[in-house]
Amino acid sequence: MDDHFIVNCPYCGEDVEIYVEPDVRGTFVQDCEVCCNPWRVHVIREDDERYVSVSRADGSE
Repeated sequence: MDDHFIVNCPYCGEDVEIYVEPDVRGTFVQDCEVCCNPWRVHVIREDDERYVSVSRADGSE
């Protein structure tokens, strides 16, 4: 299972590689390394796979 994921920032549109610890599930907030805006990071585990997506976390979502 990979712990590094490429996500697309919902603010600046840049592809950014993030690290998610192996035991993390659910949702947490992290800032974009490029534009510094806050993301809501969603981590879902299905069988042996994890899926990561990001959305805006500034109240505009």
